[in-house]
Amino acid sequence: MEQQLISKKTFRYFTKGNIEKAKHLLIVLHGYGQLAEYFIKKFEDLSEDYFIVAPEGMHRFYLKGSSGRVGASWMTKEARETDISDNLNWLNELYTQINSKKNFDQKVVLGFSQGGATAARWINERKDITSFILWASVFPPDLLIGNEIINSEERSNHFVLGNEDEYFTKEQQSECLSFFTQNNYKTHVFNGKHTIDNQILKTILSEI
Repeated sequence: MEQQLISKKTFRYFTKGNIEKAKHLLIVLHGYGQLAEYFIKKFEDLSEDYFIVAPEGMHRFYLKGSSGRVGASWMTKEARETDISDNLNWLNELYTQINSKKNFDQKVVLGFSQGGATAARWINERKDITSFILWASVFPPDLLIGNEIINSEERSNHFVLGNEDEYFTKEQQSECLSFFTQNNYKTHVFNGKHTIDNQILKTILSEI
């Protein structure tokens, strides 16, 4: 018989920028097998107007075998609902702590790859997030009603995809772009693979 015990766990996150000087908050959720410490480096070129926070998925593991490089994951198919709940709870605690220190003009959440689904579930609960950027990810099916996204019109929403992304076939790219356009997301395509493109990111942030 499966049973559960609720206990304390220490979660890790990284920051970049001066919270006192920054005008905007940017929270970035990494993809599968990445670590927040390195993922946040992809945003180093942004202006000092942004205070950047990179939470890390709770599951860390060796990328190959039982030693060497380590990556992190937000969840797996095992105990899925429990992990979803734990992710939302700790992201909410982190968000509350950060916002208690500063009143930001804009509050932007970016979810990359696997982190996109976690980000989408989280912002669905938060009405005070002003902008959402879903990057090279698919929308979680549990937030769909028929073929429509829940709460898609309540903030500035963007979907980004590289035209050579190795995780999306050309047909899947076309389907995703059509789906998000129909659901009031502004779509962006850049020349590149499964990665963060700084130029496209800066363009999106300038429009928000």
